[in-house]
Amino acid sequence: MAIRVFVLDDHEVVRLGLRLLLEDEPDLEVVGDASTAAEAIARIPAVRPDVALLDVRLPDGDGISVCREIRSSMDDPPACLMLTSYSADDALFTSIMAGAAGYQLKQLNTGDLVGAIRRLAAGESLLDPVMTTRVLAGFRQEEDPRYADLSTPERRVLAEIADGRTNRQIARTLYLAEKTVKHYVASLLRKLAVERRTEAAVVTLRNTRRL
Repeated sequence: MAIRVFVLDDHEVVRLGLRLLLEDEPDLEVVGDASTAAEAIARIPAVRPDVALLDVRLPDGDGISVCREIRSSMDDPPACLMLTSYSADDALFTSIMAGAAGYQLKQLNTGDLVGAIRRLAAGESLLDPVMTTRVLAGFRQEEDPRYADLSTPERRVLAEIADGRTNRQIARTLYLAEKTVKHYVASLLRKLAVERRTEAAVVTLRNTRRL
């Protein structure tokens, strides 16, 4: 069966070029595309791709948020390959936290892109371990005093969030009801004074101790 691919990029020429490029490969099929984050979030669950190519910078948001949303809402989300024109540690960091399977500069050649899609569809990760370790280490600092207010179950849930897991995955790992996980997530976000899971994960990884 062909590998199903979705393309998110705000430039029409880029989307068309990627479609023509990928559909020239016998084992790849472009099942949809979008120019905005909102369109991608609406369309990806409907077409159920194996791999999603997501532009990091978009007019109405960013591809990292799209990755996080579809991984949280879909039972079997696609592997997300983040594509960007600029190399930045903070973007790589948030991509890791959102659960992206790969992070590549747009300057990669045709063969490398096609190979990356095939590898992601096979379940591999394209996040370089050396770069990932360096980036995460750069965000570590002394333990945040806000952890004092977190209960033991909240700390366990937060550690899972920092590893990029969705509520459903956390529920399975910790043997909890998904509703219970949602309660813990809401509680720990309130105690850490942050609004998003990614922000909570950043707080976690800035600590020298693992929870």
